[in-house]
Amino acid sequence: MKRHFTYIIALLVASSTALMTQSCKDDFFELVDHGGLDARIWDNEGAIEYYLAGTYSMIMPTHPHEVTTNDMQMHYASDENYFSGTNAASKKVLGLSGEITLNDAKYIATKYQGTNIGDNRYFDIARCNNAIAYIPAGTLPPEVKKKFLGQFYALRAIVYFELTRLYGGVPLVLDPQNPDKLELSGRVSAKACFTQIVSDLDAAMTNLDGVTWDDGTGRGKMTKAAAAALKAKALLYWASPQFNPTDNAAHPYEAQRWQTAFQASKEAYELCQAAGRALMPNYNEIFLREGIANTEAVLLRSYSATSPKRYTIVERASRPASEGGAPADYYVPTTLLLKAYRMKDGTPANGDNLLYDDALFWKNRDPRFKNTIVYNGADWPLSGKTGRKQWNYTNADGESSIKSFYCKKFVNPSLSSASVGIFNDIGGNGMDWIEIRFAEVMMNYAESANETGDLALAKELVRSIRQRAGIEQGKYDYGLSLAANKEQMRDLLMNERQIEFAFEGKRYHDLRRTRRMHTLEGTIQTYLFETKSDALKKILEAKNAAGIMNRERLDMNNRDTVLNYFKYPYNLRAESANGAFAFRDYYYFYPLPNTFMSSSPLLEQTIGYEGGTFDPLNN
Repeated sequence: MKRHFTYIIALLVASSTALMTQSCKDDFFELVDHGGLDARIWDNEGAIEYYLAGTYSMIMPTHPHEVTTNDMQMHYASDENYFSGTNAASKKVLGLSGEITLNDAKYIATKYQGTNIGDNRYFDIARCNNAIAYIPAGTLPPEVKKKFLGQFYALRAIVYFELTRLYGGVPLVLDPQNPDKLELSGRVSAKACFTQIVSDLDAAMTNLDGVTWDDGTGRGKMTKAAAAALKAKALLYWASPQFNPTDNAAHPYEAQRWQTAFQASKEAYELCQAAGRALMPNYNEIFLREGIANTEAVLLRSYSATSPKRYTIVERASRPASEGGAPADYYVPTTLLLKAYRMKDGTPANGDNLLYDDALFWKNRDPRFKNTIVYNGADWPLSGKTGRKQWNYTNADGESSIKSFYCKKFVNPSLSSASVGIFNDIGGNGMDWIEIRFAEVMMNYAESANETGDLALAKELVRSIRQRAGIEQGKYDYGLSLAANKEQMRDLLMNERQIEFAFEGKRYHDLRRTRRMHTLEGTIQTYLFETKSDALKKILEAKNAAGIMNRERLDMNNRDTVLNYFKYPYNLRAESANGAFAFRDYYYFYPLPNTFMSSSPLLEQTIGYEGGTFDPLNN
């Protein structure tokens, strides 16, 4: 059995350090002849753990707002955040600049390993292929082999799922290869990719059956329930309009796909429940609790605020400058997201609703609005400052780099401004990133139930989520009675996903999966808060004898007060170079980047793009 030990060592060194801090001292890592063959890596549990840690580090999704060259387009580009209107890469993905190409949107940049996660997903796949091929021939006990194999199968499935939902069919490499001399075959169909993804996740579930992890050392590792949730998600995509359009004569709709997705979603839901997964009681604590204290975490990437420190930039990017932050546009909601939030009884927020006041658009809304979005004059007790309010109006005293809104979803309010840090691994709250939480498992189950005709079950699942959010039952059953059929419930589910998972990197993929991206209208814009005059601004910022500004005593839920001091109707902030949405139908599948295309003469480009002949929907 031929084994390329040289590149095994290269793989270990290249990508393990981000997750592991203690070097492995086994002597076979110190071979003089690096071109030699050594099978002992697969006979040593510690060595495989080290290898596995590096694989997790490269493959497990990061927090969606950790800025990297390759994945920013996927997470930022949507109608959700203002960054989509200011960032060139996001504009390309959304088609905001008119007729454009996506050939520089790189999730497979090259067939060679680069310096960023995502530069070459086949390098990451190679790690999994090695383990899947060689662990069974090792000398470890069968139960230990199964534990490792289950994780590698699931990690390989994650990579192929990410590739397939973007490109709609990619080369399928399942055997060990030297990634520095990777020999790629042509692209296989999306169906073949999904078949392999499901097969890998079935293998993961089988191998991980009965495996549990100690929370202190195993948090973030794959479980049977997590693998089941991934399988349900993959099959949801396979059944969704991106891959299963209802209006394309050349590619007939297949209703059976939804039934398969439903069964997988039901199994995932039940396995998660059996594993103790449940909705967190408080929506605003989902990303502030870790380990056994967080019942909602199904699949996560572990970060830490203690040694070894693995921070994110999220705390800093969310906070205002006055509290140690460097606020980012990707946490500024668009008017489209603001309007998507329902009222406190689940009814739409519009001029026909007596609960809604456009001047006080934050009042009487779904409680998730205030638990996610910080508007002008909102309560936000950062750094433990009880009663603190956040002021977002133009040139507000005490603020710099002012944003129209801030996002509080990932912020630990008790963390002092001095602890936020400067960038990346220096400062922050170190909270885990939850890639799949139980609410998503429930929403996937609800969507597949609705598509297979069980409207009552779909409503039951969404009702639980809305009850947790704090929405009132009212006259409309938490707003659910407004959906009387499958089509109306489909729209309600999309709205619910948009709100429940705001700023969690889900919206862009949901819009593509459901083929709704091209239906978006208007430009990316947000509100701009301004005082009515310089004289009123001075009154607001005048201090009393205790040094407290007058603005701190304002009742921002009083319409007369707000209209007295602030311009209304609110002006809109929009990127001047930003045109309306111009998303083309063929954008639902990315083209292979030019650098990757040049790596093999067997690769076909996606139809719709220059020279494209590969149809992602052909099965």
